[in-house]
Amino acid sequence: MVQYNVSLEGKTVLVTGAAGFIGSNLVKRLFKDVKDIRVVGMDSITDYYDVNIKHERLAEIEALGRDWKFVKANLADKAVIDALFAEEKFAVVVNLAAQAGVRYSITNPGSYIESNLIGFYNILEACRHNEVEHLVYASSSSVYGSNKKVPYSTDDKVDNPVSLYAATKKSNELMAHAYSKLYNIPSTGLRFFTVYGPAGRPDMAYFGFTDKLREGKTIQIFNYGNCKRDFTYVDDIVEGVVRIMQHAPEKQNGEDGLPVPPYKVYNIGNNSPENLLDFVTILQEELIRAKVLPQDYDFEAHKELVPMQPGDVPVTYADTSALEEDFGYKPSTSLRTGLRAFAEWYARYYGVINC
Repeated sequence: MVQYNVSLEGKTVLVTGAAGFIGSNLVKRLFKDVKDIRVVGMDSITDYYDVNIKHERLAEIEALGRDWKFVKANLADKAVIDALFAEEKFAVVVNLAAQAGVRYSITNPGSYIESNLIGFYNILEACRHNEVEHLVYASSSSVYGSNKKVPYSTDDKVDNPVSLYAATKKSNELMAHAYSKLYNIPSTGLRFFTVYGPAGRPDMAYFGFTDKLREGKTIQIFNYGNCKRDFTYVDDIVEGVVRIMQHAPEKQNGEDGLPVPPYKVYNIGNNSPENLLDFVTILQEELIRAKVLPQDYDFEAHKELVPMQPGDVPVTYADTSALEEDFGYKPSTSLRTGLRAFAEWYARYYGVINC
């Protein structure tokens, strides 16, 4: 077990992507756990998905009445980033802002270059020129590409991305490593595995399935239902992030007198792959329980088994042993518990009740 070496008490923390799914939940958790903390949230609030959900998340944070500042800006705007760092003197930076989605990267590659590469470069430069105790940033399980060995370990080679999204996330890890080596910036990358939960991203499968089933449309289940994913509940992801924020990799010099990069990467996943068909079955059951769908809903008539999509991989599955060894933590929320929370939120948010 590592020892915490970064206190969040009395500190100012930057969370980019603060209107996003993970970012907004992280901000709320920080305010819940830390009595004296200032959080600055940054988000460009793109219309990649329904902005109303993003505004709802921000409203929940505002309602807490804590030391909170929100800045609407694009990570690619270097002048804004530099001014914000100079003004706020961040102790910890959590970079969760990114253009997400594998399939969207095929049709809109420019968005990924701007946000995930140029934006992250601006964050790294700002950390270089300001005294930041710890940079934590989101990577992705997609960096494992078409690796055949499962579970995926952070010791595995990740040189064969199968989407531009994955390539940008691997690039983030390489850029962070270089800046850690050159400028002694403690950085930790987090490879998230298929995050889900209430108020999540509407482009994610479980959310999209729910919308289509409610509208009486047919859902497509890729790879004929033979996909396996390490579905990880958002609260479990946030728990891991909060713990990791409080331990920065140690600064030390090597035999050459230069810094040994204070750099780490962790998987955060459920360590338990679920078959997509089983996932959809539980989702359907919980949607009926929450009265989003009627009791007699004919699920079989609304599903279509289709081939794998370009850029997708059949199995993603996290080896979380490093997270367990260093932080004594392993995500554990069951799929049914997590999908029940999502279904109940969906029913409330959209005002859907079927008898």
